[in-house]
Amino acid sequence: MKAGLMLAAAVAIMAGQAEARVTEKLAVLKPGAVVLMQGDSITDGGRWPGDDFNHIMGQDYAYILAGEIGLTYPERNLTFINRGVSGNTATDLAARWQADTIDLHPDVLSIMVGVNDTFYGKGETLEAYEATYDKLLADTIARFPNIKIVLGEPFLMPVKSYAQDYPAKRAELEKRQAVVKALGAKYHLPVVLYQEAFDAALSRAPADHWSWDGVHPTYAGHALMAETWLKTVDAFWR
Repeated sequence: MKAGLMLAAAVAIMAGQAEARVTEKLAVLKPGAVVLMQGDSITDGGRWPGDDFNHIMGQDYAYILAGEIGLTYPERNLTFINRGVSGNTATDLAARWQADTIDLHPDVLSIMVGVNDTFYGKGETLEAYEATYDKLLADTIARFPNIKIVLGEPFLMPVKSYAQDYPAKRAELEKRQAVVKALGAKYHLPVVLYQEAFDAALSRAPADHWSWDGVHPTYAGHALMAETWLKTVDAFWR
């Protein structure tokens, strides 16, 4: 092969390699990374404590994400951990943050909390929700400057008791959704717009296909959440 052709071939190979690096899917999930899913019952998914891989991730979007990513990128040797706890508010997260987040040294942290704060809170005001959530983020970033944090938007669907006076209930939750979006902007973090995804999904099937009680997703709803999470995270850190 002539020298000119060899050089052109080498340049083409290098260009292809560079393009592959740029377009690599989920590049934020580096080899050996610990991915921690944190939140309330939607993230909990009925998980069991311990090291039984049948149960440690629960039965939800976190499980689907761990399965799909683990299948697609086995060479990255990623570790997924679920620390969602049913019934939790932002205040509850703060009470266990050291043991269930900081001590686990996550490289990627996904948080979704806000439904319980809105409808089942323990006296927390909207201002307290924002202040507590803000401090969790600030403290975590100070401890792990290179951590990648994903914020999940709380959502609501007009199913069962939530179908009654849904606009008013939705408006109340939207106050927490606004807080999450504001925190995402403040700390330059991706926000997974679950409410938008579920609203759009209503054109394909009724609300009770996606959520069985208005708050907790069905298996189809969890799959939608996983898909939305993947698209958001991949697009943000391209």
